[in-house]
Amino acid sequence: MPRPASLHPTDGELEILRVLWTAGPSSLSTICESLRSERDVATTTVATMLKVMLDKKLVKRAGSGRGAMWSAVVTQKSAARGMVRKLVEGVFDGSAHRLAAHL
Repeated sequence: MPRPASLHPTDGELEILRVLWTAGPSSLSTICESLRSERDVATTTVATMLKVMLDKKLVKRAGSGRGAMWSAVVTQKSAARGMVRKLVEGVFDGSAHRLAAHL
């Protein structure tokens, strides 16, 4: 049985979001160029990830085809808040105090 889709960004999705948070609205080719400065990625893989992120409402698309511009819907602050909340609930039994003590 497959696990349910997470609303939180995966590591790969976070890489794309970081590009969009830094550069603002960007084309697929611009996103790929930026990601390739760190590692080799296929354009088709990034396009697929953007489609998944669109379904998760993490990004939005303006336009269509090669001229489409992608932008982040979720802010860096709200993404961080959600991921910390998931960490606290999953690892520290919902106790932010336990997280702080661990740090």
